Amino acid sequence: MGTQGFAGMSSLAYHIHPPTQVKQKGQPFNISPKIAIENSLDCMSFNGFDIPPEKDYLKSKKTLFVNDHMHIGLAAPMQSVDYFYKNADADEMIFVHQGTGTLKTMYGDLSFKYGDYIIIPRGTVYQIAFDSEANRLLYVESFSPIFTPARYRNQFGQLLEHSPFCERDIIRPSNLQTHDSVGEFNIFIKKQGMIFPYQYANHPFDVAGWDGYHYPYTFSIFNFEPITGRIHMPPPIHQTFENNHFVICSFVPRLYDYHPEAIPAPYHHSNIDSDELLYYVDGDFMSRNNIQKGQITLHPGGLPHGPHPGAIERSIGQKETQELAVMIDPFNPVQLTEEALKLKINDYYKSWMTNP
Repeated sequence: MGTQGFAGMSSLAYHIHPPTQVKQKGQPFNISPKIAIENSLDCMSFNGFDIPPEKDYLKSKKTLFVNDHMHIGLAAPMQSVDYFYKNADADEMIFVHQGTGTLKTMYGDLSFKYGDYIIIPRGTVYQIAFDSEANRLLYVESFSPIFTPARYRNQFGQLLEHSPFCERDIIRPSNLQTHDSVGEFNIFIKKQGMIFPYQYANHPFDVAGWDGYHYPYTFSIFNFEPITGRIHMPPPIHQTFENNHFVICSFVPRLYDYHPEAIPAPYHHSNIDSDELLYYVDGDFMSRNNIQKGQITLHPGGLPHGPHPGAIERSIGQKETQELAVMIDPFNPVQLTEEALKLKINDYYKSWMTNP
């Protein structure tokens, strides 16, 4: 099981039965997101918690932003799935904002909770068992593999001491259960914007053992150790994941700049080469006014943005922040879907205006 031909990460899985025995194929159906705005230069904001909960996991996924390299969306699933699912197009990053449960795969089980990133490599067949109906998820589907930042790894792949996390923080699957059973096992396979229903003759988790580097894992945002400094540190210090087309960053509770004349609020800056999407998880985000949990801001490449009016003044003398947020920076502009417009907050672009 591998990606990038035979040059990327791979694993060997030891199946009891051949994983190729297809009994039936169903009628494929299209789930491609419907694009509402192809080109935009607007700073926008969206109320993510306005997405209504839905029982089915796949139906609950609402893609909001897309480009040729990734899809970004939210989901509020209420029930565990009794089918199997495989994304044959993309690695998936799922951030758990609310809820607990277990990701079940042929590699074993991964329990998840509030604040966990779940990384699911492409081609992984999985089920999700939720512990309750109250679940809120942020997800990224990446059409190229998701890696830890290269600058935090040495030539052998080990995370260096200055990395904001280390190997012990990466939780691998456990409790491998070998399902030696035959029958009718339905797998929904996503490929090129379509769902292809397949029915296999044996359980997809009939694996007696495995070894390698291609497997799902979790990493808690609460295990991200922030890098701080005497003066304001640039956003790459928050970087958690990357590939050639985007980065994902974690904003966590941390000390502010400790130079005696420091202004903790970030400086106004202009994104020239990337859009910036910020998903607000918890706490008081110092640089923004009137931000709620689950809110998303989109600051497009080419426009300057920065602290809201009053944020700079409020930050002076502050020693620390308790903010929690996930930032996604696509290196190519994103398009907005019809689902995104349902959540849009009007006139966010005027929010930097000061009162006369």
